[in-house]
Parts: sequence; structure tokens; C-alpha cells
Amino acid sequence: MKSVLAQARAVAMSDSAVLIQGESGVGKELIAARVHDASRRRDGPLVKVNCASVPRELFESEFFGHVRGAFSGAARDRQGRFLLADGGTLFLDEVGEIPLPLQGKLLRVLQEGTFEAVGDDRTRRVDVRVIAATNRSLEDEVEAGAFRRDLYYRLSVLPVLVPPLRERREDILPMARRFLENTAKRLNLRPRPLGPEDERALLAYEFPGNVRELQNLIERSLVLRRDGGVLPGRGLRPDAVEGGAPPSSAPGLLPSGALGSVPANGKPRVLTVAELQALERQNLLNALESAHYQVSGDAGAARMLGISPSTLTYRMKQLGIQRPR
Repeated sequence: MKSVLAQARAVAMSDSAVLIQGESGVGKELIAARVHDASRRRDGPLVKVNCASVPRELFESEFFGHVRGAFSGAARDRQGRFLLADGGTLFLDEVGEIPLPLQGKLLRVLQEGTFEAVGDDRTRRVDVRVIAATNRSLEDEVEAGAFRRDLYYRLSVLPVLVPPLRERREDILPMARRFLENTAKRLNLRPRPLGPEDERALLAYEFPGNVRELQNLIERSLVLRRDGGVLPGRGLRPDAVEGGAPPSSAPGLLPSGALGSVPANGKPRVLTVAELQALERQNLLNALESAHYQVSGDAGAARMLGISPSTLTYRMKQLGIQRPR
């Protein structure tokens, strides 16, 4: 990671486009923020867009804005992300999710620095540095005809590859300790150190979800473990520590077994209302993130959780969970 961060500082000196590649959860957004903060644009805005969450029919409006009356429901003028990022940086997360027919519109503004808002005949000029990120192999997408070759070359002037957590195991324990400290402080819980068994379990696990999974694991374990340790039971998960695949998410608001397991002293685990709420909130966030914040439908978070979309929407409102813009 020291090498990756040094590379981020180096590419920050240029205004060329940057393509950050790596598996989901490795921290590509943090690398993008590091590039922005080290660049001459650090006093300008850093505008973030998750391309996977932008509906096809709203792509132009989201990126380039629209004028009042441009289409049904356009009751007022709206600035797009490129205009909001003028003088700064636009971070396009999951750029490989942009539909092929819409990639040409993005290419034009990258090449010329100009665009027109939807329904407006005025051409606007912006000064924006683009940082894109993807967990896909865009080279393979280009060969498959799913991603424009010219857009790929335009975005990947300065490529940065972030390795998965399993390839930098020396980072696991320092990050786990930092997550423990920060999470305990945020949730007003008693801080706990990592024991030898915890350390062995963390180092033995492959972390398919990378840094994000490590962070979620630490928070979940800190909330559930009541006997002074950190990780539940023999460590992370019995099957994960023994080399098996992680279990799939069970339906419902709370993870399967969250309340049913019994600690070593033989007494049933009892959670406070605040702990239950924190556990439910994290479980909802995990499902929403996996579904790219799609609530309903076959690939929606409600289906993963085994509840109705209206129930999920209601619980999101109660727990203060908002869909990213």
C-alpha cells in the first residue's frame, strides 16, 4: 500500500485522467480522495458519482443537468455533476456500469470539456479532472464490445492498481486495531484489544470483501461480543477459519444466528436495544450496498432480506439510512 499511495501522490501532480482498478471493497474511493487532496485542485470540490446507481434514463440529467421543462417532472433547473465539479475533481465509481450507448456522451466532455444540459441549447465549458474506478477488467469489457475502446484509453492515462487485502496481509492487523478503536468510540462501547486467537483468525481468513468486510466484521463483532473478546466464538466464522466459503446471507433483518449463539459461560447472549438497532442498521446497509441501493425487484435488497420493499423503506427511514444521490 505504501507503493500505491506513492503512485497516487505521483499521478496527483498531473491533470490527466486516472483509472483506479481493484476488487470491490479495497478502498478505491479513499485512493481517489488521496489523489484529489494531493493535487492542485485540493481547494476545489470532489464530487462523487456511483455510476451503477444512475438509471439509464437519468444519465444525461445526472451528469450534465437539465433546464426547467426539459422533460416531464423537470420543475426547475438542475446542475449536473460536471458543473458541480468545475474547478475540482469528479470521481466516477464503477465506471464500467455506464451503458454502452451513453459512453459517447461522457467521452465528448472528457475530450472537449464542453456539454449541453438537457433541454438547453447553450454549450457550457468546465474544468474538471476525472478519476474513474472499477472492479471490472475494462480491457476484457473492451474486447467483449461492452466498453468503448476510445473511452477506456481516455480514462486510463494514469492507471492505479489497488491490491486485494489477501495480498497485503501485513495491513490486516493494523487496520483491524484502528477499526476497533474508531468503532468503539463511535458506538460508545468499551474498547477491546485483539487477542492472539483473534489475530490468528484474521490472518487465516481470505477476506473476499476486502477492507470493507474487515471493517464490517469488526463493528459486528464489537457489538455482539459481550465477554471481553473481539471476534465471536473461535474467531471470525468457523467455516471461514477452517478454509470454507463464507455463508450466504440469511433472510430477515438480522443475520442468522446473531441472537441464538451461546457464549462460553453457557448463558444466552442478551443485546441492548441500541446494539440490536446498530446490528439491524449494518445488516440493511450490507444488503443495500450489495444491491447497489435497489430496494425492490429480483436483485433488490428487500428480496435479499426476505421482507417487502415497503417494510425496507420504512426501516431505512427509521434508522436514518438514505440512498446516495
